[in-house]
Amino acid sequence: MSAMTDRQHRAAGFTLIELMVVLAILGLLAMLVAPRLMGRMGMAKQRTAQAQMQMLATALDLFHLDVGRYPTDEEGLKVLYQKPDSTPAWAGPYLNKDVPKDPWGRDYVYKSPGEHGSYDLYSLGADGQPGGEGENADITNWQSASQ
Repeated sequence: MSAMTDRQHRAAGFTLIELMVVLAILGLLAMLVAPRLMGRMGMAKQRTAQAQMQMLATALDLFHLDVGRYPTDEEGLKVLYQKPDSTPAWAGPYLNKDVPKDPWGRDYVYKSPGEHGSYDLYSLGADGQPGGEGENADITNWQSASQ
């Protein structure tokens, strides 16, 4: 009778080797899937930055229509949400809420006049440094999304 309960006891659970095999398989799957997911995260953040910059560009154009000029470097992007004392023609707010940070938690860079147009608007990407490739590439208003 004790042989019967011993056999039932073994059949009821997993052995240490079985658990280790399952954990090894899960580890291998994670190693294969994680890089793909991380790549998608980087692409998603870049697309989010492009969409936010498009929204900011639209707000800047509305500001330009009302005021007759783009915000100065000193005014920056905050004039899209907060009325400056020195601009009576301001008809904003041009954004529903304060200027968003880029997907990496940093402020967008705004320069007016810009080197590439009336203004330059860009994010320095994941690394926060000028230039870079892939996820670290700068996202700008003067380059198309395909570049």
